[in-house]
Amino acid sequence: MNDNIKRIDPRRPFVITAEGLKRITLGEIGNGVVLDLASMHGGHKQAVKARRTTKPAKRSLLVAAHTDRGALDDHARQALAAAALLADDETEVVLIAFGEFKDDAAALGADRYIELPAFDRRSFAPDEEVRALTACVAHFAPVRVFMPDNATGDGDLGRRYAARADGSIATHVVELDHAHVASYANAGRAFASRALPDVVLLAANAVDARLPFVGAGEAVSAEDIVPVAKVSAYVDLGIEEMDAAQVALEEADFIVSAGNGVSDIGAFETLAGTLGAAIGASRVAVDDGKFTRDKQIGATGKTVEASVYIAFGISGAVQHLQGIKDCRHVIAVNLDASAPIAKRANLTIVADAQETVKALTDAAAAARAARAGGGSIMQTATVAEGVAA
Repeated sequence: MNDNIKRIDPRRPFVITAEGLKRITLGEIGNGVVLDLASMHGGHKQAVKARRTTKPAKRSLLVAAHTDRGALDDHARQALAAAALLADDETEVVLIAFGEFKDDAAALGADRYIELPAFDRRSFAPDEEVRALTACVAHFAPVRVFMPDNATGDGDLGRRYAARADGSIATHVVELDHAHVASYANAGRAFASRALPDVVLLAANAVDARLPFVGAGEAVSAEDIVPVAKVSAYVDLGIEEMDAAQVALEEADFIVSAGNGVSDIGAFETLAGTLGAAIGASRVAVDDGKFTRDKQIGATGKTVEASVYIAFGISGAVQHLQGIKDCRHVIAVNLDASAPIAKRANLTIVADAQETVKALTDAAAAARAARAGGGSIMQTATVAEGVAA
């Protein structure tokens, strides 16, 4: 045995890092105080991203996309990133947001943006949207226009605008650089490319939306740029409401899911019906016979891509987390703040799942009654505050 080897004594003094970890280091004396080892030893810290350019803009690239609940989806963010990556230091990136916009435009790569809250993704007003986009193009005079090529409004708007403006267009673009764009042809058996057109409709996942820089993020008023809407030639009959219970979990946009912490299944199903959400469950809840197998979410069940996923009383096994990895907003309700699902959740409510189900049901019913009786927004906000408390 070699007695010359230095060993760490687990009982010797230690330091506590900013992350709350105990560290015992040979040659250093600790006293149990909190110490920022990252700054002492050159550890990595989250770097502040620099502005893409600070030079005056001589030209612009325009990105147009519809928002969903005030935010751009991943496909729209990729289109914005594509424009930002192709822009030189004398080119600004301008975002036209059709709908309410609450995202951080600078972090997404936009130098300037216009919010058009009058245009909702759920309504159908193609002529007015083309008029608005045409007016923005006339104002900013962009070199070209980028849009996500999707089936929820942007792809249709891009094609209508290109036809109206008699401009060149490339659709389903999967590859682009400063000189060309490319798309699959002949059912994916061939690859077609051409010079950059006036309008680029980008396929999903063609560009990484994560950028190494930020834009200026300056808001521009739509007044005096976008014309006042006229009476549309179309009659929008709205979206036909569907019973959320009849929607397949893989297609559901709003899901409430129950785990072992939910004991009153009837109350949980009532909440789902009140919120208009589809019902999911953990494997434990399914194995206990509380839900049928087709409701199971996870690696051994179904993988979902909901915009909102609320997990009641689910601890978050690895298999379950795999099933919700593509969900946009995850809310966890659990008594254990250190449960694995809390690391995945965007918001964790440390509370009893059954009590929270009842509180949300009461709040939703009160909010509906307030709206039906002409109650004010303040009354509804008071109800929400009561749930949060």
